[in-house]
This record gives sequence, structure tokens and C-alpha cells, in this order.
Amino acid sequence: MPELPDIVVYIEALEKRILGQALEGVRVVSPFLLRTVAPPLSSAAGKKVLRLRRLGKRICIGLEDDLWLVLHLMIAGRLHWRQRGVKVSRPRGLAAFDFPNGSILWTEAGSQKRASLHVVSGEAGLSELDPGGIEVLDADPAQFAAVLLSANHTLKRALTDPRLFSGIGNAYSDEILFAAKLSPLTLTQKLTAPEIQRLLEAVRTTLTLWTGRLRAEAGVKLPENVTAFREGMAVHGRYKQPCPRCGTKIQRIRYASNETNYCPTCQTGGKLLADRALSRLLREDWPRTLDELELLTSRRT
Repeated sequence: MPELPDIVVYIEALEKRILGQALEGVRVVSPFLLRTVAPPLSSAAGKKVLRLRRLGKRICIGLEDDLWLVLHLMIAGRLHWRQRGVKVSRPRGLAAFDFPNGSILWTEAGSQKRASLHVVSGEAGLSELDPGGIEVLDADPAQFAAVLLSANHTLKRALTDPRLFSGIGNAYSDEILFAAKLSPLTLTQKLTAPEIQRLLEAVRTTLTLWTGRLRAEAGVKLPENVTAFREGMAVHGRYKQPCPRCGTKIQRIRYASNETNYCPTCQTGGKLLADRALSRLLREDWPRTLDELELLTSRRT
């Protein structure tokens, strides 16, 4: 799912193309996309784009008369800048937003149509879609600590909870925790003050670094290579590859359709975190340390 750095770069690219332009119309071909009925989508036609903003992981297009189009790309949704009137081909095509100088084509890979479009009015309408998480790049240390310690969750869960922190998801939370040298399963209320400060610094550094990288990669174009697995990431998506800091093989925890990647040397003091699926099968044979894992692996080979 596109996260804060991806959404920021999307918005910057869209501003260069549609800010000040009149929206000629929106062509929706997916019956699952539009999630609101009032105000009607047709009321957006002919209105000029006055501003764009990010709301968590959503892209908000502000039109005249305080009307907002709120796009949530979810996991597989992507935006493309195409010639005006581009054909929206199903099943990947969801919608097109037509402007005098071109069209935004919205696609979604896969059969599960999770992307959503809301049409809302004013700040009140936007607030109903806002989970309430703080903007981590704007938060001061006291505010960050207060939100982090407001409940006793694992760090992974806390960072990716949109009610606590805005715009952080599965990929960048892995990178943040690696940079902070903290275990994804550490409970928030067990953190020391220096660890909280280190985490805040890692949040700021990681998100700023990747926003800059993605901005440079996109150049003057609308981002096309939007993915959660990027060359240059330290741990996310790098299972069994060497840690760039110490050389230890990156490990992972898998759950549902997500996974958490971490370095057992840099983040967990050599301890392997239990993968729910595998540990349930292996039970007492589940390796607890890197040495036990190496021994188990050597026996199998």
C-alpha cells in the first residue's frame, strides 16, 4: 500500500498537472469504487482544482465550493497520467479524471477491489475519513511520546495504527524499526526515554530520506514504480538477504497477507521472533536463537 512518502510524491506530481485546472468529469467503471452518494460525483464536474492534500494514506483533491474527492489507493491501486480521454479498460481500470491537459487514470491490480473514492463536503466531511493519527514529521517529542505510550502495543502495531500515527504502513515501519535498532515486538510502554527519542529520530530520518529518493526517482513524471519492495531498503522484503549493517540474514514474521522483516542481531539481541504459522507447527522445536536456526538448517541440508 502506498505510504506517506509515496503519497507525498503523488500529490506533488498531481499539483504540477491539475492545480488550477477545471475537472471536466470523472468516468467510473468499477461498481465498487465510489463509496458515497451525497454530494453526488456529478457535482464535481466543471469545478476547478484549488488544492491537494494528504489525509493519512489518502489523496484529497480540493475543488471549488469546498468539495473534495478523496482517493484511497489501498494495496494495489495506482495513478497514471495519460492523454485526455484515455480509455478505462476493465478489469484493471477503475476510473479516469479528465482535465483539459490530460487524464488521471486509476487502476487496481488483482481481483479484490479495495480502492475507494469518497466525495465529501468541507472539513467536516474530511474529518469523518480521518482516523486521527498525528503527523509524525510535525510532532514534537512530547506529543510523539504521549501518543506512543497511550496504549501498550507492540512497536509494529503502534507505528502502523492510523489512529496513532498518520501515513506509516508495513514497509516503512520495518525500515524505521531497523534504523532505531528496536524489535518490532517490543511493547511501547516498556520503552525507555532514550529509546523513544531514537525511534522519533528514525521515523523522521526514514520518511524524509525515502520521500527524497522517490521524488528524485519520479523526476517530472507521475510516479509509476510504486511498490512496497524497493531497492535500497534495509530489511523490508529482504528475507534471508544480508543485513546492510552487520551481515546477518534478515528474518521475518508472517501473518495473514503481511510480513515483518527484521535483523535479529541489530534489533532483537540474537533472538528469533516466533512466526505464528511455523512456530505452531514446530512448537518446542522452534529455534529461539540464530545458533539454533543455523543448527536446524544444517541438519536439513
